[in-house]
Order: sequence, then structure tokens, then C-alpha cells
Amino acid sequence: MTVNSPNGQPKTKTGPEMAYELDQNYLELPRVMKILPMAELNSFPNLTSSICVDEDISRSTVIQSFHEDGFIALFALKNFDIDTQNPKTEDFYPVGVAVKVMEVKNEREDQYMKVSVRGLKRVILGECLPGSIPHAVIHAHPQEVWDDIAIAPMVMEAKRLFAALLNLIPGLPTDLLKINRLFEKEPAVLADLIMASLPLRPEAKTEFLHIQNVESRFIKLLEHLSQELTFRETGRAITQRVEESLGRQHQEKRLREQIRAIQMELGESDEHDEIATLEEKIQSLNLPPEVLTSASRELKRLRLTPPQSAERGVIRQFLDWVTDLPWNKASSRDNSLGEARAILERDHYGLDKVKKRILEYLAVRQLTPNHRGPILCLTGPPGVGKTSLAKSIAEALGREFVHLSLGGVRDEAEIRGHRRTYVGARPGRIISGVHKAGVNNPVFLLDEIDKMTNGAQGDPAAALLEALDFEQNDSFTDHYLEMPFDLSKVLFILTANVLDNIPRALRDRLEVVEISSYSALEKVAIARRHLWPREVIRHGLANEPLTISDETLGEIIENYTYESGCRGLNRHLRTLIRSRAVDKAEGRPLSHVIQAPELATILGPPRLAKETRQAHPQVGVATGLAWTAAGGDLMFVECVAMPGHGRLELTGQLGEVMRESAKAAISYARSKARYWGLDEEWFKHHDIHIHLPQGAIPKDGPSAGVSLVAALVSLISGSPIRSDTGLTGEISLRGLVLPVGGLKEKLLAAKRAGLATVLVPAKNTPDLAELPKHLTEGLEIRPVTSVDEVLSYALVGWPGQAFPQPQPQIQAPRPLESHTPQSPNWANLTTGTVSAY
Repeated sequence: MTVNSPNGQPKTKTGPEMAYELDQNYLELPRVMKILPMAELNSFPNLTSSICVDEDISRSTVIQSFHEDGFIALFALKNFDIDTQNPKTEDFYPVGVAVKVMEVKNEREDQYMKVSVRGLKRVILGECLPGSIPHAVIHAHPQEVWDDIAIAPMVMEAKRLFAALLNLIPGLPTDLLKINRLFEKEPAVLADLIMASLPLRPEAKTEFLHIQNVESRFIKLLEHLSQELTFRETGRAITQRVEESLGRQHQEKRLREQIRAIQMELGESDEHDEIATLEEKIQSLNLPPEVLTSASRELKRLRLTPPQSAERGVIRQFLDWVTDLPWNKASSRDNSLGEARAILERDHYGLDKVKKRILEYLAVRQLTPNHRGPILCLTGPPGVGKTSLAKSIAEALGREFVHLSLGGVRDEAEIRGHRRTYVGARPGRIISGVHKAGVNNPVFLLDEIDKMTNGAQGDPAAALLEALDFEQNDSFTDHYLEMPFDLSKVLFILTANVLDNIPRALRDRLEVVEISSYSALEKVAIARRHLWPREVIRHGLANEPLTISDETLGEIIENYTYESGCRGLNRHLRTLIRSRAVDKAEGRPLSHVIQAPELATILGPPRLAKETRQAHPQVGVATGLAWTAAGGDLMFVECVAMPGHGRLELTGQLGEVMRESAKAAISYARSKARYWGLDEEWFKHHDIHIHLPQGAIPKDGPSAGVSLVAALVSLISGSPIRSDTGLTGEISLRGLVLPVGGLKEKLLAAKRAGLATVLVPAKNTPDLAELPKHLTEGLEIRPVTSVDEVLSYALVGWPGQAFPQPQPQIQAPRPLESHTPQSPNWANLTTGTVSAY
């Protein structure tokens, strides 16, 4: 049968209707012939096939040819988007088949026209000619010649492969093998006949039609026959294996049913014992009423489900989860306050805030056993000990510890589980963690909570809201269990590097404890008390009195690491210990003290260039202080001016907030120019370029406002900025200096760089009281409230107020009827000023 392509181009398909004719190589054809575009060309010389036509142009071509000489040239289309009335030569493949129309059926316009054609010979398409019916110049295909001796083995192999395929391909005519014998002396005809019979893609048959050499045709034919035979044999083998497997399964199913019937007759059914054991376990667990009802219902379903059913495994897995969860099992071991304090001090140096909060919780729990624990969020830079601190808290409380990393989690089902309708469903990570702990009151660490992201499957942060809410987590519902589980006894501890990535609704449920960067002295103490002894034992040198001097530790911290925590320091310590391990393993004399001069040999030359302050005061260059994920750092602000028209250029990969700070600094400087005795016309005739070095590092935040305005005023006035003074603080358009964050890290950077004075916002004064004394020793810290104070301290020779400041005209307020103080109406308060830290 034949079908048409979607665009109406006729297609041919040879099958049981195929006939055969004698070779027509010596037939004379007209030089100009009607052409019929074919979506799929399956007609070959000397073979009779059928085509279906439904397009008007094609129908007209066939009918006119049938009533004239009957000759038509069939050519395959390269693409279907053509003008069928005026086709072009490049729209067709160059080699086609000249055919003679033998019979036409269904000439009605509303039906397919079925046309029987007999292939005559291969032809080559020349120039397409214009006209109402497509026709073109046709060139004769070169005469087919071959070497009988060379082609005889190919003919035999093709016949053998084709005979094997006849038994594997359904629908092929059974008399094709007999037809093959008729053309043993006509290899070209034989090749076309076999190729037309194979169920191949139209592109493969078109390619075969274009092969001129008969030997080359047989090579391509043998290739297709081998591939098709391999494919069919593989398919038959797979089908046989599937049928055999299904047969075995049916037999096993029948045998199992017989065994089950025999066991039930004898009272020895394993299934009955299994269900009885589950029922006994469910009744003994003292489950909550809702859980008991659901488990009993699923147990009843298990009894009624046949053993061979896939649903039985799903029900059994659910009951296993229900019976294994610690519904009423809790850790009974409680450490005293003294034991807990000793464990925390043993494992961690400093971190007084966290230790104090944990001891408070333990004290309250001893007084009120049912007290719900806090949900702590430890936030700070990488490597400051947040995860290890959570482990120490679990040990101090005498509880099991569960660690769940949330980095990269983007599916809500990871938290709340999958519903049992899905294949392979299982509870979420929270229920799985409690199951793993075996108790319902573990210390549960949710690590890297700020690294979660939203995905197409939902928001995992929203799924945590119920688990981390005191008012709801006593009935947390997992999608897999679909029954409430009490999480109120779990002590959740979260860790994050930054709070900005945590949704506000989730952050509102957390008790945030900030862990700041370590100073050099703190790192030396941590390495001496914790890192060095631990790594010596891990490297098999516990019996050796291996030590390292404080001078060496300080050299590593200053010249080989740049970080807030101690991970890089720990890596370098391991390198030093490994060098001693190599000496011991090779029998060389072992030096038990690692000195600073050895660092260059073992660790290589210093990796970091120490950031220092400027040697001399400069105009237009301010020394700012910045907070980074690796700790504090200096951030120089450079300003230059050139003749222009008041343009502002900002470079150094600045973020949007820092760009706004620069614009605010310029606006404030312009508004105060007359008050400071500066030229008010200066801004109109100069362009300003502000640059922050280290342009490959993104920079953002409002705390550079003070540095920006100081550098700008220094540039305009010509007064240099003190090189030993560090600046930090946000500014407002009123000239106020607003508080900032990361003060400890910034002071560490100032002290490390050799600064003598640091100007900080006065509103940050309470933060200074919490800093260790060794951090502020040697630094003069001056709180400032306004930009005028900053300029008077930071600029060398700053004249101060040169002219009286103009006072704005303020309209006198209307007298009040009553002088009684009124409380503010907070419900109507909709606007205000917010300070961003």
C-alpha cells in the first residue's frame, strides 16, 4: 500500500504487489519528460510498484502522461517546501527513475489516485522547464557494466543473507526467493530487487539509487543486509528470552500458590507468622492513636494483598518505617553542667557566646524537663568551627548526633519526603535522620542552610518552616508517612556563612549566634591546643615529642594563609608533620622542633604579600576597611580629577550599593562645598574617576561611604589623608555616620597592616566592648558621628568650618492644645529610616 507525505507529495512502497520486468537499459526515452516529485522514492528499474497521488499538480501530471506516452520521471525531494508547479533543479536529488504509467485508479478529485508504474531505467535530472505541469530535461544514466568473476561471490552472499532475512521479516512475499533465481545472470536487477524489498529508510534507498558502479551497489547492499540480519536476530533472541522468562514466572507463581496452600493446610505459613510478628510489634510500641490507626489499617491491607503483588512490598516497607521510628524512645543520658562545660572547653577555644547559650539551655532543661530547645543558627565565615561545635554540643548534652548537609538541595521532597504513590518513595531527610539516630531527641545539624536553592519541585526552605517552628513541629507531617511525628524534642542547630540567603520567614524562627573570624593570637592558641596534637596522633607520631614554636605558627598564619578560620592553617600543619613522618620512615635523624627557617624548605616561599598601609599621606587616596569571607582587609579608595563637565566614573567591579554610596558622597560634598570653603564651581568643570584596586574581586556594601567622601574631599581641597588611619562607616545625605558590620574583622585587618588609628561609627561602640583586649591593643579607635568629624581627624591640615553654615528656614510649629505627652501610634507608622549593617 502507499501513503502520502504530510505536504501531499506522493510516496511509494513496494510489497506483495511488486512485479518484475526485463532490463530496459536499451530503451529510448524522450529528452524532455514530465517529472513527479516524490517524498519517498522506492521505485527501481525493472520493478513494478504502486504510488498514491492526491495533489492537484501531481494528479494532472499522471493523468496527462497516462493518456499520452505514459512516461514520467520520478525524483526524490531534498526538502518539501517547494513550489510544486515550478520546481527547481536543486530541489531534487540528481538521480531518479524513469517509469511508465501502467494503470490509474480512483481518478476522482476527492480520493487518492492509485497509480501502477513500471520502472524502466535510472535517469539524471537536467534543467527544470517552466510550464503548467512540471517537466525537465532528462539525461541518460551511464550503461551498467560489471565483472562477472568479481561480482559472483557478492551475488551468492547477498542471496544467502536475503534468504535468512525472509524468515525474520514479516510481510515479505514468500516467492521472492524464487524470483532471485531468475536474475542470477542479471546482478544489477537482482541488487535493485533485494534493495526494494528491504524495510529501510527512504534516505538509504535514495543513496543506493545514486550508486553507478554495480560492484559498489553490492557492497552497500551487503552492508544493509548484514545490519538488518543482526538487528532481526537480536530482536528474536530478546523476544525468546522474554517469553522464556514469562513462562518461568508463571510456573513459579503457580508453584508458590501450591506451596502456600500446603502450608496453610499444615498451619506452617511463613506469611502468617510475618504478619503476626508485625501486629505484635505495632501493639507493643505504644504508638500515638493516629499512628496506631493508620498502621493497623495498612496491616489489614497487607493480609489481603497476594504475595506476588508489587503493592505488598510497598505496604511492607511502609510498616517497617513506622515500626522502626523512635516514637517514644529518647536519650536517657544527661551530662551535668560541669561535664558539659568541660567538654565544650576541651574541644573549642573561645566561642564564649555559644558555650554560654548551650549551658543556659542545659540548666533550664534540668529545671524543666519538658522545655523545648532553641533553634540555633551558627553563622560565620568558613573554617571557624561551626560544624565541629555542633558535634561537641551533642556530646556535651549526651545526645545522638545527626548531620544533614543542605548544600545544593532544591527539591521540597528532600525535606518532606515523597508520597507513596511514586515508585521508590521514601521519607524525607529529617525523618530519615531521626530514624538513623534511633531516638526522638537527637542534636540535628542542618549544615549550610544558606546554600539551598529553589527548584521546579518546590522550595525546600518553605518545607523547613514547619520543622523549625516551636508551635508546629510537635506534629510534623512527612509526605511518605502522612501522620504526625513529634520533633519538639529535637535540638536543631543550623549553620550558614551569610544570613542574606536565608528567607526572612525562616530566619525569624532562628536564634542567630555569630561566630566571627579568629585573630592571629587565637589561631596560634587553637593550633597549639587542638590542631597540632590531633594531627600528630593521626600521622602516627604520637610517641615522638614533636613540637612547633609560636613564632613558626605566627609565620605560617601571616605569610601562608589568608582566611577567617583555621582550615588552611591545618593543611600546612599536616604538611609539616608529613615531612617529619618521611624522615622517621626512612630512618633519618628526627628533629622534634619545627623552626621558622624550615618553612621555606617544606612549604615553599611565602604565598601571600602582606597588605600594609601607605608610606606617606596622599591626596585623594583613603584607606578603607572591608569585610570579606576570608576575614578583614584593606580597601584603598583612589580619586582623580580631570577637566570635564561633571561626569562620574566608577571602576573596580563595584556593586549597586557601593555605587549609590559614591553618588551620595558626591552629592553631600557638593552641598557642603561652600560650608567647607571649597570652590562650588569645581564640580562643573571637572570629571571625577573613583577606583578601588583589585578589580577582579567584586565589591559591594555601604560601609565604604566614609572612605569615599574623605577621598573626594581630599581631592577637591588638596588636603592629603593620613596614611596611618583606617576608615569605615556608612554615610547619609545629612552627613551622619551610620553603623556597619564585621567590625572585628576590620580591626584585625587594620592591626595586621600597621595602622595606628581607626575611625568607626559611634553607634558601633557597644560592639567594641565585646572584642578581646588583645585585638584593640596598639590601636587608637575613635568613634565618629558625622562626616565633619571624619574630615577633621583624617585630613592633614583640614581647616574645618571656614564659613558659617547656612541655617534652613523652618516654619514655626502650631501651638499644641495640650502639652501632655502622647504615645506614638505604631499602627499608622508606615515610613522610616532603616540602617543597613
